[in-house]
Amino acid sequence: MPRPPAPHGRTGRPPVTSRAQILAAARLLIDRDGWEKLTIRRLAAELGIGATTLYHHIRDKDDLLTLLLDQHVGQIERPELPRAPRDRIVAAATAMHDALAAWPWAAEVLTADGFVGLLDESALWMVEAIVAGADDHGCTPEEAVRVFRSVWYYTVGEVLVRAHSPHRRADDRHPAFRTAFDASRVPHLAAIGERWPVLAGRDTYAQGLRALVDGLLAQAAGATAHDTP
Repeated sequence: MPRPPAPHGRTGRPPVTSRAQILAAARLLIDRDGWEKLTIRRLAAELGIGATTLYHHIRDKDDLLTLLLDQHVGQIERPELPRAPRDRIVAAATAMHDALAAWPWAAEVLTADGFVGLLDESALWMVEAIVAGADDHGCTPEEAVRVFRSVWYYTVGEVLVRAHSPHRRADDRHPAFRTAFDASRVPHLAAIGERWPVLAGRDTYAQGLRALVDGLLAQAAGATAHDTP
């Protein structure tokens, strides 16, 4: 019995049937070309469909990025957070740092202060844990938000600087760096000299985070004590 003729039209990739397929293709594009170059048109071409079809699943690029971020955070295993408020803040911030370091483009997308109002509640557990830790420590709502924002700025800054810094060479040596400074103009830098790349390249996030959180909580406690009649 002869086989029926093949249908006309697009062949090769199967048709998009789910949002999961769209997100997987979008993540592939981002990993390959960067999130700035992600467009609805390019994503549609990658999937082998028309851009109009995508709009049945997503509203626009911002909606797509938000869905990707929700998905990324949702795949992260939640650590068991300590009961002590200060330690809980540190643990949640460390989880946030690790999540962003694993996909640094997310830190760039989330640099706007208003991202908390965009993400799904399930993706905000790290933010909730930091704010709750500050609240349990005795911070006012204003102080709790300040604690989070300070920790957030520190974390995002550290992730982005490292993501955009030159990588070490294949032989594990640091990139070329000047061998000397003019001691008459910058005496302290001159004293450090060519040791700067090694010293500056050390991963001190955890140490700095603990110092920052301790300082913020002490500042909040001092303000509370000052306001108490």
